[in-house]
Amino acid sequence: MIDVELFSQLNQQDLGSTLRHFMAEGGPVLWWLGAVVFVCWLLVIERLLYLFSRFPAQRDAWVRAWQARADQRSWYARAIRQGVLFQAQHELGRYLGFIKALVAICPMLGLLGTVTGMISVFDVMASQGTSDPRLMASGISMATLPTMAGMVAALAGMFAHARLVKACQRREIALEQALRSQ
Repeated sequence: MIDVELFSQLNQQDLGSTLRHFMAEGGPVLWWLGAVVFVCWLLVIERLLYLFSRFPAQRDAWVRAWQARADQRSWYARAIRQGVLFQAQHELGRYLGFIKALVAICPMLGLLGTVTGMISVFDVMASQGTSDPRLMASGISMATLPTMAGMVAALAGMFAHARLVKACQRREIALEQALRSQ
C-alpha cells in the first residue's frame, strides 16, 4: 500500500532539487537524454490525442462519404477507397517512425554517458592517483546514471511505440471493414 503521508510531504521544490541533483550527477549527456525523452513523449501524447479525438471524426467523414456513393464496385470507386485507406494509413502512422528512432537513440545516449563518465574516472586516476576512491565516485556515477536512464527510457518508449502501432493497425482494419462494398 502506498504511504499517503509520504507523498503529501513531498512538494515541488523537493522534486525539482532531486531532479537537478540527479541530472548533475549524470553529467551533461543526461540533459541531452532528457531532451530526447521529452520530445519522444510529447510525440506519443500527440499521437494519443489524435487517435482519440481527431481520428474518429475523420473516420466517420470518410465512411459517410463512402456510403453516400452510389457506385462502390467500379474500378474508379475501388481506387477512391484505396486512396482513402492510404490517406488513413499515412495519418495514423505519422511520427511513429520518428518515435521509434528517438527510442533507439536513448540507449545510445546512455552509452555515450558511460564513456564520458569513464573518461572522467580515468582523468581523476591520472591526475590524483588511484588511492582515493571518493575522487572516482563522481565519475562512476556519471558513467552509470546515463546508462540506467537510457535503458529505462528505451524500455518505456518501446512499450509506448508498440501500443501505438497496434492501436493504429486496429483502426486501419476497422476503417477498411467499414469501407467495404455493400
